[in-house]
Amino acid sequence: MARPCRSVLYIPGSRERALEKARDLACDAVIFDLEDAVAPDEKPAARGLLARVLRDADYGPRLRIVRINGLDTPWGQDDAVAMAAAIAGGAKIDAILVPKVNAPADLDAVAALVPGADLWAMMETCAGMLNAAAIAAHPRLTGMVMGTNDLAKELGSRFRPDRLGVQAGLGLCLLAARAHALTIVDGVYNAFKDEAGLRAECEQGRDMGFDGKTLVHPAQLQIANEVFAPSDSDLDLARRQIAAYDAVTAEGGGVAVVDGRIVENLHIVTARALLEKAAAIGALAN
Repeated sequence: MARPCRSVLYIPGSRERALEKARDLACDAVIFDLEDAVAPDEKPAARGLLARVLRDADYGPRLRIVRINGLDTPWGQDDAVAMAAAIAGGAKIDAILVPKVNAPADLDAVAALVPGADLWAMMETCAGMLNAAAIAAHPRLTGMVMGTNDLAKELGSRFRPDRLGVQAGLGLCLLAARAHALTIVDGVYNAFKDEAGLRAECEQGRDMGFDGKTLVHPAQLQIANEVFAPSDSDLDLARRQIAAYDAVTAEGGGVAVVDGRIVENLHIVTARALLEKAAAIGALAN
């Protein structure tokens, strides 16, 4: 079972206090951001600070993901080289997040600069959506992050609670990620004080199939963790489905029925995966 990624919090790589605080936050993963969250004149210092922090600080079971600047910017290559050196020096970095991935060649370029490191891809351009299947097949890729703000900007779509404008892209990336057994997390919800709106968007993402959601503020953690975790009723149903199916199988065949619905092997696969996810989430708290 993959490590849970219900809540993936962006932290500016230039803010030492925020980097320290993230060690105690209830997030499953942290994206240490050297791109959008860091002003141009702060980028070199942020790069050095982050390399030092990830070498010395303990972030427990949280996934540690570093978003570098694009290689088409003045900072991207230096970011990649610095993170490669940091990893070689003992820094704990689980993946390098590559921004604005349009095609597999964008991942190839970063892979050459950071040997051996897992890569994640920011999926936030129209070209990226159309090439999602090829991107997901990259041998170093282990995760995808939806960049819905940039995608909406490129599309020229308007914000709607149902996210109609970006749904095609969300679906393409989900299909690609699942075809290649990748982690995939949904885009951010910008209005961090709007709890009802955040919950609705988390529920939509969960129902679509995302593993979790990227977040811009610690105040969003509780809702994301709750929505993307199996509920008590989900787990109860999963256990009853497994028990009914096992009982029928032990008797030599027949049809298992739970709550008036036929239970087939595909439902058992889903039920067992749900129980495994709950166990993995429980292990994070211990």
